[in-house]
Amino acid sequence: MRTDQWQTGIIRAPMATILRAETLEGFTPQWIGNDHGMRFLADPFGVWHEHNLYIFAEAYDYRTKCGKIDMLQYDSSLQFVRRARVLSEPWHLSYPVVFHHEGSFWMLPEAHRSGHLTLYRASTFPDVWEKNNQFTFPVAAIDASPIFFKGLWWMFFSPPGTGREKKSMLCAAFADRLTGPWHLHPANPIRENLSSGRPGGTPIVDGNDLILPTQDCTQTYGGGISLVRLSGLSPTHCTTSVIHTLAAPKAFQPWTDGLHTLSAAGNVTLIDAKRISHSPARHAYDVKRWLQKTFVPR
Repeated sequence: MRTDQWQTGIIRAPMATILRAETLEGFTPQWIGNDHGMRFLADPFGVWHEHNLYIFAEAYDYRTKCGKIDMLQYDSSLQFVRRARVLSEPWHLSYPVVFHHEGSFWMLPEAHRSGHLTLYRASTFPDVWEKNNQFTFPVAAIDASPIFFKGLWWMFFSPPGTGREKKSMLCAAFADRLTGPWHLHPANPIRENLSSGRPGGTPIVDGNDLILPTQDCTQTYGGGISLVRLSGLSPTHCTTSVIHTLAAPKAFQPWTDGLHTLSAAGNVTLIDAKRISHSPARHAYDVKRWLQKTFVPR
């Protein structure tokens, strides 16, 4: 009888500062958008545009068990402006990586239950998003994390598969252009470890290497962040190693049971932290759904 509840926060420091500190101790989040009970916000990613911060996050409701993508707008002093639902599909959506490229804003949400990885472009930023039909990807990638590095687009992701594979396998793909064609790395999975396989945030450049936040799922889903160094990255080679780990410090109480997103947004960093609830309320909705599915006449 347990329910994971997530809280999203803004840290007023760039991600590079947190990586140098090797800890979240001493960083005080501005907690945002928690709905408590049956709903929460998680997987935050953000971009600045015209002196406003736009945060995109998974809006999850245990009563429907289907995530949508919400946008939260903040002004230059990080005062809340508005919140809006910007992307909804028949399938679950989460992990809405958002970035700017060639004059447009793009979003790459996790949607492996649809059987595809879909790229969206903002036709009217930040509220209206349209599918890009030129984009194709060979796998229904989970928590796909893109970056342009040394003349190529790279995508780091976990593959669909068993519960363990989705939490422990790190794969890579590369392309000359964002829309592809995408090529799977011949060394996939480039890493397989329950403590540091599934992506958990923004890859960033560190000299000739990349640093990728990944999730530590050894004790619980999204129990912490393991920072993985990707060295010697090329279409034929990649070496991975964990450089350090991050956990939710005691000062985050009551959100100290997990941490599974660390994403860069200019001079701020976005995180989410977890508390585990033992309330039976969510399970009552699970039983109600099962009864409706089982006994409603067809």
